[in-house]
Amino acid sequence: MLDSEWAVAWVKAAAASVAEHKMELIELDRVIGDGDHGENLDRGFQAVLAKLETNFETPGEVFKLLAMTLMSVVGGAAGPLYGTAFLRAATAAGEASALNSDQLATVLAAARDGIVARGKAEPGDKTMVDAWTPAVEAADEAVENGLSPEEVLTAAAAAAEQGATDTEPLQARKGRASYLGERSIGHRDPGAQSTALILRCAASTARDAA
Repeated sequence: MLDSEWAVAWVKAAAASVAEHKMELIELDRVIGDGDHGENLDRGFQAVLAKLETNFETPGEVFKLLAMTLMSVVGGAAGPLYGTAFLRAATAAGEASALNSDQLATVLAAARDGIVARGKAEPGDKTMVDAWTPAVEAADEAVENGLSPEEVLTAAAAAAEQGATDTEPLQARKGRASYLGERSIGHRDPGAQSTALILRCAASTARDAA
């Protein structure tokens, strides 16, 4: 079971990872987008860090704080998309004081569905959905195999990383990158890459909490 302490650790780790990889995300977005993905996401997570001193009783409370902060601070597409994702995640987590494997898979699915609802993207469109969808599928499979919360998140993170890599040969069909047509082929989607970073932090902090 993963509680609010894990959720806070996840946010802190994600903030550190986004800061570390900010220039990488900027460069990825500069090629096929506005070039602001890394900077915007870093600003949002740094803003969340300033609010994490509060004592949280549930993971859902942490997810809601993250969602509201990202939506209010982050510009571009990332704020609304990630904000919606974590708001849906907060709703899925509910008032549970800790999350088991099945609940974690439900949270991940809710986050993915929020992104799909907000961005109207499907797998294959070369967006963050291409990282979230395999992550959700891997989490579901891990639950079916009776794996622990840590193992569920590790499977999801690995699938997200592969999904991000798999966006490279795709032609973008959504977002600013879609304006490039065939020129978008050969470049990794920055949203898929940030998704992989964030979910890897969920897994690593779960291992630390185990």
